[in-house]
Amino acid sequence: MRAHQSSTKKIGKSNRTSISFSPEVQKALRLRAATAGCSVSQWVNSIVKAALADDAADFDAFLLHGDERDVSFESFICGLRRRGRL
Repeated sequence: MRAHQSSTKKIGKSNRTSISFSPEVQKALRLRAATAGCSVSQWVNSIVKAALADDAADFDAFLLHGDERDVSFESFICGLRRRGRL
């Protein structure tokens, strides 16, 4: 998939951005949006928001566990064996 941002323009509460897709990807986007009952723009916007939300959740998890000490895989497995878990 080749995407190229060529311009951005403010429209109401949204920004308009031009993105170029291959003809096959564009057709797939139109068909997928139609099955969802929305425009390509609405569908792509929802997918991008979902991807950004996933990124935010990953960052939250990283920050939540950032102060934990690092444990190597080898020492973790050996510790399981020492404690009779393996």
